[in-house]
Parts: sequence; C-alpha cells; structure tokens
Amino acid sequence: MNCLASSAFPSCHTTPLRNKLSTLLLRRNQSQQIHRRKYQIKAMRAVIQRVSSSSVTVDGRIVSEIGPGLLVLIGIHESDTDYDADYICRKVLNMRLFTNETTGKGWDQNVMQRNYGVLLVSQFTLYGFLKGNKPDFHVAMPPEKAKPFYASLVEKFQKAYNPDAVKDGVFGAMMQVNLVNDGPVTMQLESPQSSKNETKAST
Repeated sequence: MNCLASSAFPSCHTTPLRNKLSTLLLRRNQSQQIHRRKYQIKAMRAVIQRVSSSSVTVDGRIVSEIGPGLLVLIGIHESDTDYDADYICRKVLNMRLFTNETTGKGWDQNVMQRNYGVLLVSQFTLYGFLKGNKPDFHVAMPPEKAKPFYASLVEKFQKAYNPDAVKDGVFGAMMQVNLVNDGPVTMQLESPQSSKNETKAST
C-alpha cells in the first residue's frame, strides 16, 4: 500500500487518526458532563410520599411506624447547612397534600392540620449518580458528619410539629421501608441554592 507523503500524516492514516481523535473528544465531553452534573446541584433532597401507613424494620423488628401521613426520604449533600434543613422542614410540614374533610376541597391541608404522622428516613442514595454502570455516592455527606446533622434535622421536625408524631429510621442501618402510598402522591423537593450563597456571603 502506497501512502502520500505530502503532509505530516500519510493520507492512508488520516481516517483512523480522526476516528481515534473523535473518540477521545467524545469521552472528554462525557466526562465533563458527568462532572457538571455532579456539582450542579448542591442542596438537601427530599422525596415525600403521602401514605396510608408506613414502617421501618431493622433486623426483623419494627423500629418506627405511622398511620396516615408522610414518608420522607432525606438525601444530605456534603455542603448542606442548617439553612437547607430549615427549608426542608418548613416546606414538608406545610405542603398541602391532604383533602379538607370538612369542605371536601383537595390539596388543601398539611400534615399538621390533619394531625397525621411523619416518618423520616435518611437515604444517601438520593445523591448517587452513575459512573458507567456503577453508582457513586461520594457527593453525599460523609456518615460521620451526616449522622449528627440528620439527628438535628429530626429534632427540627419534632420541635416544629409534635415530637410524638415525628418518627425516624435507624441511621446507617440496613432498613426495610414498608409503605402504602395513598394516591399515589409523591413529591420531590430540594433546598434553594441561594441558601449556599447566603452562607458564603456571611463568612
């Protein structure tokens, strides 16, 4: 096979080199997109489900359970602060996800107005992303920091509502979470990014 030598790269090698370059550029772009997704959202996440009943079982024993109310899965980002916790607590307790039985009006009352239960469950996998086909959770708050932070969040809910009405699972344990989703109704919530900016501005 004869190759033309009029350029730095013989013409017979141009196509393979271009293909290799295109592959490298594609991989770099994919890596940059993953990097952007990883750091684009830095907020506390909550998945709220309206339930007829819910419970948490650890080692075959029920450790927490509620009747009608809200099951709240909490994902804590490594950068979360009390601003994020306050926001999530306030919004969850005031979300009007229940029908007013007096007037029949839907989406009219919050969990406190109905005197229903709240079951909080820490779930770091809400801050997972796929690295290839393997989940990666390193942007979630580390366990040694997340455990007291989550405990303070539970305390915020209990103080803002009713200590007896707010239950939680066992942090770091392998839990079986059972629920009967009423509706089904499932909402997603994230604390606003402005809370991070306010925190940085005040330091």
